[in-house]
Amino acid sequence: MAVPSCARAFPSFQCRSDPDFSGGVPRHDLPNAGVRFSGKVNTLSRGSSVHGMSSLILRFPPNFIRQLSVKARRNCSNIGVAQVVAASWSNNHASTDFTPAAKAVDAAAIAPFDITTGDEEGAVVEDSPRADRNVQIEDLTNVKYSSFLSSDGSIAIHAGERLGRGIVTDAITTPVVNTSAYFFKKTSDLIDFKEKRRASFEYGRYGNPTSIVAEEKISALEGADATLLMASGMCASTVLLLALVPAGGHIVTTTDCYRKTRIFIETILPKMGITATVIDPADIGALESVLNQKKVTLFFTESPTNPFLRCVDIELVSKLCHEKGALVCIDGTFATPLNQKALALGADLVVHSATKYLGGHNDVLGGCISGPDKLVSAVRTLHHILGGAINPNAAYLIIRGMKTLHLRVQQQNSTAQRIAEILEAHPKVRCVYYPGLPSHPEYHLAKRQMTGFGGVVSFEVDGDLLTTAKFVDALKIPYIAPSFGGCESIVDQPTIMSYWDLKESERAKYGIMDNLVRFSFGVEDFEDLKADILQALESI
Repeated sequence: MAVPSCARAFPSFQCRSDPDFSGGVPRHDLPNAGVRFSGKVNTLSRGSSVHGMSSLILRFPPNFIRQLSVKARRNCSNIGVAQVVAASWSNNHASTDFTPAAKAVDAAAIAPFDITTGDEEGAVVEDSPRADRNVQIEDLTNVKYSSFLSSDGSIAIHAGERLGRGIVTDAITTPVVNTSAYFFKKTSDLIDFKEKRRASFEYGRYGNPTSIVAEEKISALEGADATLLMASGMCASTVLLLALVPAGGHIVTTTDCYRKTRIFIETILPKMGITATVIDPADIGALESVLNQKKVTLFFTESPTNPFLRCVDIELVSKLCHEKGALVCIDGTFATPLNQKALALGADLVVHSATKYLGGHNDVLGGCISGPDKLVSAVRTLHHILGGAINPNAAYLIIRGMKTLHLRVQQQNSTAQRIAEILEAHPKVRCVYYPGLPSHPEYHLAKRQMTGFGGVVSFEVDGDLLTTAKFVDALKIPYIAPSFGGCESIVDQPTIMSYWDLKESERAKYGIMDNLVRFSFGVEDFEDLKADILQALESI
């Protein structure tokens, strides 16, 4: 490929030396001197070096980066020149007092690095054994993370980023792309986009590069073809139900579930002629009956459920539903993708409130749907109409949170299991709801389909509403709040936090008793949490 001359567009490039931090040892005496610039720009022959080259920073005119072609910008990004462009131009750029090393670089490295200001592609020449390996761009786009990452922890850290992320940068962390719209250079580009020959988000509600990284990370963890990130968990659940259940359709859900989901199913969906059958999470006979009697479109539930942490046999339910042509969606928020793989067990879709464990720091709202392209695309089409787009700053916080997901969940699994065992043996606790306890009704099922049982424990204090409130108020570590899954421990009485508007008799229909406590364990020290809970129990 021809290499156009950069002399047409730019004056001679300048260089300056870095401070020498080698403790008096000449830079050219250090091992591998002259290997600062690896990647796509390396015109030195193998085995040769330029004395002092590793201590140089290139200086470019201030408008240099704007004049690069798209291809050239990508090449610059891959070798770190983008940062040099931004950081190295200084007020004394008129100086021509170059060091010998600077002259060497000017002669050996910069002259072949020619760039055109037009739309044609810039070329980079390299005589290096690494010329065909660049882990950030096109040559690895078809590589799957599972081919070199064997653990969920590593996948949570690197998926969506390590093999490229559609954003030109050398930054380790994914940038936040704050924009409401995306421009087209000319009308023909817009037409190409409209006729699906060119990729673009077009408008902020339809997608964002930062959000895409979070979606790819979640897809890799869930083993899904696609993920759609939205503004909240409830946004994800409601848009999914509206998109996949037709008017006049029928769904099956369970008695124990998040109250706002139940309200939507019982009060909003009927306005569209959508009806529902509610069954016990473990009542397979009831599921078979409704599948035989009605044309069921979707089975939708949580596993584990909120707040009693009941578990659904995802594999069996999926088999029965699929035989009758019904879809299965599992809300896996309480489990996380680390403790449970709902799609691998047979579910068609999995939903998460990313506000909880995925974000993990009690500082962001988000929700997501993962599954096959066809189903996720159907939900995405309605999502683009209804809105509910996640803010790119929120998407970044979810990406950031997922970097430590495996560490947090391991700690939360361990703490919750140990505290649940202590609570079950305590005389001031009537019963404990936790799938990791042999007393749990789905203990054996949970052991089969989960690798950990989560960081939430629900239990009933031996007392009434006021006694339970006294226990909650005596706790010093957890916050009284309505969420779970974050670094900080959180506690609440569901009777007061979520069902206070209902009469006691109405709450009892859902099993919500005045002495029920839901405790979400954070990542604090186990001994601190244990001492706090035991002291609070002794106070009642």
